[in-house]
Amino acid sequence: MRFQRSLEVWKLGKINYLEALKLQEKLVCDRKAHKIPDTLLSLQHPPTYTLGKRRTDHNLLIPVPELEKIGAELHYTQRGGDITYHGPHQAILYPIISLREIGLGARKYVEKLELTMIDLASQYGVKACAGKKCETGVWVGDRKIGAIGVRISSGITSHGLAFNIDPDLDYFKHIVPCGIADKEVTSLRRETGTALPSEEVIHEQLISCFARILGFNNLIWKENEPPLLDNGKPERNVD
Repeated sequence: MRFQRSLEVWKLGKINYLEALKLQEKLVCDRKAHKIPDTLLSLQHPPTYTLGKRRTDHNLLIPVPELEKIGAELHYTQRGGDITYHGPHQAILYPIISLREIGLGARKYVEKLELTMIDLASQYGVKACAGKKCETGVWVGDRKIGAIGVRISSGITSHGLAFNIDPDLDYFKHIVPCGIADKEVTSLRRETGTALPSEEVIHEQLISCFARILGFNNLIWKENEPPLLDNGKPERNVD
């Protein structure tokens, strides 16, 4: 008899970065306390630059006061990795899962995140691969199509991956993406050169790739009802 491994999937649409960060922090605490099952957040952000815990500010190529003019925010995080960009027309996954329960170490977990994006790209005829040494993320030749930055606390993951469906690539010109100079950033739209299905479809395909590669066989779908609400509103109980 096949062992059932459940994953609760929250489809949040576009959500402010700080709101998503608060939600992750709450869910990590709840997962450590065994109050919730393994959980996956699927979302997009408004234009946002984030720096990892190494604080490599020199890889931000635009003065901070200029960010407002291009409609972007800057946030510091405790994830691994260097500077990256999040924005509309990306597929972002933030897994809140117990690595101990699924028997994975940090390196193997990151490899599976890479495989998730590689698998999605292959469905559209795009040959992607993991980066070389010191080149995190997923690449199509010398062009980066997916970024990874994770945090692991007591075996519980947060942050995750961002796959470029068709973002405005001009935003990447203002940073050294992931601290890797002289490399381009690309997208699924640019690599295929053809019309793509709706972004909702691509998000769901990415979720399916993640679930299969991580061994989850029972997906519990939630939509537009996060367990933590912003703006001082009380938590909403979810059955």
